[in-house]
Amino acid sequence: MASSAPTPDPPPRAAAGVRSRLTIPVLAYGGILMAVMQTVVVPLLPDLPRLTGASPAAVSWMVTASLLAGAVLTPVLGRAGDMYGKRRVLLLSLALMTAGSVICALTADIGLLITARALQGAAVSVVPLSISILRDELPPERRGSAIALMSSTVGIGAALGLPAAALVIQYANWHTMFWVTAVLGTAGITLIGWAVPESPVREPGRFDVTGALGLAAGLVCLLLAVSQGGEWGWGSPTVLGLFAGAAVVLALWWRHQLRAARPLVDLRLVSDPRVGLSHVAALLTGFAFYANTLVTAQLVQAPEASGYGLGLSIVQTGLVLLPSGICMLLLSPLAARISAARGPKITLALGAAVIAAGYGVRIADSRSLPMIMIGATVVSIGTTLAYTALPALILRAVPATQTASANGVNVLMRTVGQAVSSAAVAAVLVHHTSLVGGLPLPTLHGYLTAFGMAGTVALVACAVALLIPAAPATDTDPATAATGVRRAADGAAMEEA
Repeated sequence: MASSAPTPDPPPRAAAGVRSRLTIPVLAYGGILMAVMQTVVVPLLPDLPRLTGASPAAVSWMVTASLLAGAVLTPVLGRAGDMYGKRRVLLLSLALMTAGSVICALTADIGLLITARALQGAAVSVVPLSISILRDELPPERRGSAIALMSSTVGIGAALGLPAAALVIQYANWHTMFWVTAVLGTAGITLIGWAVPESPVREPGRFDVTGALGLAAGLVCLLLAVSQGGEWGWGSPTVLGLFAGAAVVLALWWRHQLRAARPLVDLRLVSDPRVGLSHVAALLTGFAFYANTLVTAQLVQAPEASGYGLGLSIVQTGLVLLPSGICMLLLSPLAARISAARGPKITLALGAAVIAAGYGVRIADSRSLPMIMIGATVVSIGTTLAYTALPALILRAVPATQTASANGVNVLMRTVGQAVSSAAVAAVLVHHTSLVGGLPLPTLHGYLTAFGMAGTVALVACAVALLIPAAPATDTDPATAATGVRRAADGAAMEEA
């Protein structure tokens, strides 16, 4: 589909000096805050049934609601950003997240808490929107490292959020945690409004409401079945009906997108192997990455009576995972340099291979705390390489006017991969369970099987990455061209003035 960048009426450009220098760290702060928001509820889950008077099944929806909302809203808000302004939609995402924190801080009603967590799910779109802003605003020589940093904020925030939330919950009322995140969210909105300019690169047209509703219905059916299949039963009529409904709705949605003049997701771009294979690699990488945090947290908290567990508290578990987040922060510039020298395709393949190597370490030794930390950190290093390469691949393959929506779809694929990973790991651990002190616990063999499964998926992701075609030498960067057009227009306006 042909794309054009109209001449909107953008807000004033970011002033030179402090504000322009803070654009990258402020956007990175927003990405870290989003990831923190996704993890802060984890330490609360064991106590929420007592605190809210709700059943454990109802409490689990505080995670499920955020997952579903994030998956549905990421491509929708990405498309809205391309049409109406990326900074404007970015601020809306953070505002919804902050509103969710305030509601959580004010209530103990499980229904309101689940609704608030769904609002917080909107923040998942922060990263793809921020990456698109960086592409539009930065010169090529600064773009790679900035996008790499932005991509790594997902792991950094997750590693920081777990121990920080556990400390707050341990020494203060549980509502305090949500007041803290509300304050942090308000600070993020203020800083972005001050330091981040609005991108003038837009795609005109009418928003595809039918496409948005169809995608939402299909994704809700799919992810609900995947995330709840273990609890409801994979062969239950409800789960089978959800899978069937997802297949029908998404098939109809696909047909509508191909016929729409201004589709929510341009499926013609997906047919380009550079885009389609990047989305497949994102799904596989999301699967492989998520098993690391999920399995490590359970393994180290298992009681010592299990014969392999370390009996760590949730705070100690967060500290075990902290080096992974630090490595992601420190290695993101290296990942950008590898992409600049060898191309993001090689960086993605290398990252997937390193993830597989990390799981090899986990299989070799999952009893020693130092080896557990080394293995988890190696997986995170591979994730840094892969996650920094994925947006670079997308940005090279799509028009500047569709960067937010295309990156939103890529993040959606990672989310689907993480949801499938969670369900697959749960199925493996349930199948390999034994009684320890009268309580059912996964066996060490179950954990090693989960590591082997994730490592195998990482190797498949590596193979898919190597199949991605190289960008034609004649390709030009639409963002660079758009920047040139914008600067020329700014110069013409100054001459007229």
